[in-house]
Amino acid sequence: MKLTPLEFEKPLVELEKKIEALKVQFEEHITDAGPEIEALEAKLKEERDRIYSNLTPWQRVQIVRHPARPYTLDYLKLFANDFMEMSGDRCFGDDHALIGGLAKIGDERVMIIGHQKGHDTKENIKHNFGLAHPEGYRKALRLMRIADKFGLPIVSLIDTPGAYPGIASEERHIAEAIAVNLREMFTFSVPIVAVVLGEGGSGGALGIGVADRVLILENAYYSVISPEGCAAILWKDQAHAPKAAAALKMTAPDLLKLNLVDEVIPEPAGGAHHAWEIAAAAVKDAVLRHIDELKKLDEFELKEKRYAKFRAFGEVAEPVA
Repeated sequence: MKLTPLEFEKPLVELEKKIEALKVQFEEHITDAGPEIEALEAKLKEERDRIYSNLTPWQRVQIVRHPARPYTLDYLKLFANDFMEMSGDRCFGDDHALIGGLAKIGDERVMIIGHQKGHDTKENIKHNFGLAHPEGYRKALRLMRIADKFGLPIVSLIDTPGAYPGIASEERHIAEAIAVNLREMFTFSVPIVAVVLGEGGSGGALGIGVADRVLILENAYYSVISPEGCAAILWKDQAHAPKAAAALKMTAPDLLKLNLVDEVIPEPAGGAHHAWEIAAAAVKDAVLRHIDELKKLDEFELKEKRYAKFRAFGEVAEPVA
């Protein structure tokens, strides 16, 4: 897929074009551009390091919304063997925005569930832009119950702006579907590892996010509301989304400082969409490592630690007078 540069990446694109043009001249012996190419390549590396080491929260949001970024099915093709998709909630229907099934990661047999977006208009319509209906969360719960019954670790891949907010969702009780998932995920006796791959929006993300370990990719975000939604409420204008993104403390580094996630998984320079294989390998290694650690705990410890983890969210230490 062709990578469309983001606004803040345009200086890098200009340098890359100059380098390519000089390389053509050099290969065709039009000019001795060797030293100039080396100088520009050094400048490109310096500029790339400067930009990607100082990303603003809004720039990270732009990266995770890049249409070429890998989604759940892309990751499964890269690190999961024998994936067998399981469909339907046995109540209403099948939701393509939330997929799941049995798979093998390395030597570990797991149940994987995750949000799925599309790389083009046709795929996005099929997967409803990653916005799941109630039947999606009920399907996820059905699969998690199967995993619990057969002692399979659960891997949850989160990437959604939120649950679908339309009338159809309300008619089929979206709030109740998410609430039941939150309650039931605390009762499972198997390890649960959640990874925020891109967008982690509101209850739509948390509906499959109650996990023993919550991991997040370097440029991903996890938030109670989208930057645009926050800006519309606080400033009555979505143009303030960059300011809202900073105020929400929604990026991976901020979440790690607040103890809302357990690990930040590094991404390739420029984001996961620049090197799918590298990003997938990093996710695979992190997931397997945490599953191995969690399997050392007995059932009682696992559930107690999971409960304590989420009960601690929002605690504030006030100075003693």
